[in-house]
This record gives sequence, structure tokens and C-alpha cells, in this order.
Amino acid sequence: MSKTVTPYQDEQGTKKQQVADMFNNISKTYDFLNHFMSLGIDIIWRKIAINELKKLNPQLILDVATGTGDFAFEALSILKPKKIIGVDISQGMLDIAKQKIAKRNLSDKFEVKLGDSEKLPFDADEFDAVTVAYGVRNFENLETGLADIYRVLKPCGKAVVLEFSKPKVFPVKQLYKFYFNYITPGIGKIFSKDSRAYSYLPESVEAFPDGESFTILMDKAGFKNTKNRPLAFGICSIYTGIK
Repeated sequence: MSKTVTPYQDEQGTKKQQVADMFNNISKTYDFLNHFMSLGIDIIWRKIAINELKKLNPQLILDVATGTGDFAFEALSILKPKKIIGVDISQGMLDIAKQKIAKRNLSDKFEVKLGDSEKLPFDADEFDAVTVAYGVRNFENLETGLADIYRVLKPCGKAVVLEFSKPKVFPVKQLYKFYFNYITPGIGKIFSKDSRAYSYLPESVEAFPDGESFTILMDKAGFKNTKNRPLAFGICSIYTGIK
């Protein structure tokens, strides 16, 4: 198992507590920085991931590590489900999501609650689909988190995970490393006043078991037909599995 990477290495506290603190610290600038640093490409990747659920036509969706809700809003407009519930460990991020929900008059379609991705506050076999966008690498225990996602899915329900991965092709690999290790923390420092959060990003991606290693963990949690679909030369990957 790779070592656990935490946002604030010189501080006490579990990875879970530190991740919550980090997202509380950066919540106000999170959306802006996300789009800015990915040059808006993150929006395209989200659409591709959500389209993985089109054939299933899910009516009740759980969005784990929902953050400020961007992925869920996109899923609402593309899939038109009856309801999406978003869960996150950071109250700061959820406060922003709540403001957006109110602004868009979507409180009947999208609700958010504070919750732990590894102990989801829901019954077994409850959701048609579960989505996680850029959240699984922040789980303290990945296997526990995947097992709990499996638990709350209905039989034949589908999980879709969108996450950063490590490109292996020259020169994408080299450019990506440079951008992630040097440019990202610099921009993060200027705009968010928490530069550590943005050096944690490349470290957490580096430590994350991506590609086949991740689909093996999904298999272990019980998922069937697991697939890994790399995007943009492997900068990002979409993982899917069926219960």
C-alpha cells in the first residue's frame, strides 16, 4: 500500500480531518481556480463522465465528495433525474453549494448533506447511480469508501468515478508534471492563501493507485464490468462499475 499523503504533513489529525480543513480553507476560491487551472477542460471531462450514465437513465443519484456541487449541477442538466443528493466532508464547500442551489431554484432536485464518504448516511440498495468527481484520491481508506459506494447502490446500479491519473506518454507526462508541481501550487498560493492545498494536489495524484490498480480495487469491492477510460493522454480517467 502506498503511504498516506495528507494536506498538512506537519500537523496532527487524520487525513479525513485534514482534507475537511483544507477544503474549508479553499472553498471560496475553489471553483474559480478549478476552471482557471484546467483551462476549462474540467467541464468537458465532467460531461463525458456524466454521459456514462445516459443509457441507465438514473432517477436517484448520489454524488459523493460533491464539493461545491458543479458535477451534480451538470448531471441534473444532462440526465434530468428526479433527485441528486450530494455528500461532502467539508461544510465550507457545502455552504457554497447551498448558495448555488438557492440561486438556481433547485432545492427540490438537489440537496446536500455533511457526511463521510466511508460511512455514507444512507441505507443499502438506495441509489440508481453513484458519482465521484475528483474525490476518491482524498478518501482516507479507498477500499472502505468503494465498499460503501457499492453498498448504497441498487442492484444493477452504476458507479462513475472521474479522477486525475498519471499520463505515461512523452511529452504529456513531462509537461503535466511540470505544470502540476510548479505552476499549480504557485497559482494556488496567489489566489487561495493556502498554497499547501495546491501542493497536496500533485502529491495526492502521485500516490493514487490509478488505471488498472483502481479497477482491481473496484473488483475487490464487488463491482462487475469495471472499466477504465483514460482521457487527454491519461491526465484524467473515468472508471465505471456495475453492482
